[in-house]
Order: sequence, then structure tokens, then C-alpha cells
Amino acid sequence: MPPLERSALADDPIEQFRNWYERAAGDVPLADAMALATVDADGSADARMVLLKGFGPDGFRFFTNLESAKARQLRAQPRAALILYWRELDRQVRIRGLVEKLPSADDDEYFSTRPDAARIGAWASPQSETLPDRAALDDRVRDVTERFAGADVPRPDFWGGYLLRPERIEFWQGQAARLHDRFVYLREGDGWSIRRLAP
Repeated sequence: MPPLERSALADDPIEQFRNWYERAAGDVPLADAMALATVDADGSADARMVLLKGFGPDGFRFFTNLESAKARQLRAQPRAALILYWRELDRQVRIRGLVEKLPSADDDEYFSTRPDAARIGAWASPQSETLPDRAALDDRVRDVTERFAGADVPRPDFWGGYLLRPERIEFWQGQAARLHDRFVYLREGDGWSIRRLAP
């Protein structure tokens, strides 16, 4: 990739993210995949892959079971970090900030777009809880499928979304000899400062 210069960056990090994301969506098999890092009440770090389900001036959205480990950790420590890595472009974006629960109307709106099998899975999976075997999960899926047979599968009360409001966003462009180009946007009042970082 050519060197990344400050003059090529948008002044707003969400606009810059949109530019990179749109390129990734055309070149990367799963451009929405991102690592979500959280910390539990004891300060132990945790991370897992989730899917980006929207972004805009307010921040970055993802959805999950509200009784899952990640949701419990976010209740205890409502801060998180995200990383999107697009190997095909040798680019990554790192995002840190406060996390807040989305309104129920947003949860309903997104849940209604999910395929029926994914809606049933949301009801059937006691996410992060111990299961005796795969058959137990299959039985739960069968029970939920029968329960909602012929009906629209509603959103469970224990399923919803979060918004990460960014305070720091870093754009990393890989370069030869590991002399990568890195720029970080830092929230300053209502605006952003932009700094180049050493690789």
C-alpha cells in the first residue's frame, strides 16, 4: 500500500472509518468482524469476536445476549475496545470508549432484520452458560422452533445492543519493514485532534 499521509485523512474519524470500511466491504470476506475487549469487575481482561452492526456520529453498534459474559462485564465496567483488522488491505482500526445500552426500539429494529434461524438461536442459547452436550442445545432450538411455529419470532427481553462512543480511534496502515503508518484521533471537547504515531 502507498504511504498514509495526514493530508489523505478526513478531519472526522467516523468519516475516515466510513472511507476505509466501504473499501473493506468490497475486498474483505467478513468486513464486519471485530474483536471486542472488555474488563470484568475484578479487572480481568476478556476478548471475543463480534459483528459490527452499524456506525455513525454517535459511535459503533453491536448486539448480544444481555445475560452473556460480555454483557455482565459491560455492566460492571462500561468501557471497551474494538479492533477491526482487514488482512487483505493490511489495515486495522482500533477504537476505545464508553459503552452504553441501546434503547429497546433500536434492539427491536435490528432484531426484526435477522433471519428466523438467528432469532430462534437468540432464544435458545443461554450464551456463556455451561451445557452438558450439543444435544441439550439442539433440544432447546427444537423447543423454541415449536413454540413459535407459524408466528413471527419476537425479540427476547434478554437480547439487545450496545453503542460504543469513541474517545480514541487509531488507523493503522501496514508498510514494509514494519514501518507502519499510524494516526490516532483523540476526542477533545466537541472535536478531534489527529496525531501520527511511531510504528
